[in-house]
Amino acid sequence: MQFSAIPFSKLSKFLFFVSILSVFSYFNAMSQGNLLVNPKRVVFDGNKKLISLNLANTGTDSAKYNISFIQYRMKEDGGFEEITEPDSLQQFADKFLRVFPRTVYLAPNEAQVVKVQLTRTNLLLPGEYRSHLYFRAVPSEKPLGEKSMEDPKGISVTLVPIFGISIPVIIKFGEPDVKINISNPIVRNLEDGRVQLQLQFNRSGSMSSYADLTVNYVSPQGKITQVAAANGLSVYTPNAKRIFVLGLDTSNGINFHEGKLQIEYKNQQDAGGQLLASKELILE
Repeated sequence: MQFSAIPFSKLSKFLFFVSILSVFSYFNAMSQGNLLVNPKRVVFDGNKKLISLNLANTGTDSAKYNISFIQYRMKEDGGFEEITEPDSLQQFADKFLRVFPRTVYLAPNEAQVVKVQLTRTNLLLPGEYRSHLYFRAVPSEKPLGEKSMEDPKGISVTLVPIFGISIPVIIKFGEPDVKINISNPIVRNLEDGRVQLQLQFNRSGSMSSYADLTVNYVSPQGKITQVAAANGLSVYTPNAKRIFVLGLDTSNGINFHEGKLQIEYKNQQDAGGQLLASKELILE
């Protein structure tokens, strides 16, 4: 199958829209260096068999990107570390996926579609499978803008930045199976005046969660003010828990030593918006 790059002039409105989203909401697109990838996660569920990704080069130089799979473990603090073997109860998705093309050449302000296809579905067992697509910039033989350093012994060192970006690709097979609850909420008043909320998400079942978190402050008089939000917060399998810390908005002069916090973790609107977990914290 032949793919050709799409001139920016034909997609200017689309790419402008996606760029705005990536900068202000970080909701639909993922960007790193001069590469913009939309959407920022791929999920195969129901009858989906083929999903398109839009890649765009927002830089001023032509670029080559190699596409491969990489495996990650989510740590309890939400960070990721690369692994080669799945943890207990973790399943990799790459053996059930086909990606084409695997190499993309993009001129400045040029875009191209990459296809991700679900295969070998007859071998899938109920549960969730996850791998990550890795888009790696391949440096040119004579990179532009490179910087050289020379040590005292006269050895010249050339520094060429290599950009890479990864997005999760998830296969959900069978009936939805995930339960989430929130525990151990703690408010911390820092010396610099900032206020943070720490939460623990507890997950059970064979699938991960991906939802939006909102935190509302309720004053002793009953006035409700949103003081924090985090969109697209995930707890991946096989993790049983995730610790999450976010800052609370202090611009309204709220006294976080009185009143209470209402914490809600809801599916995103395009996934139904159902409440997955909630917690109330009385402030002292």
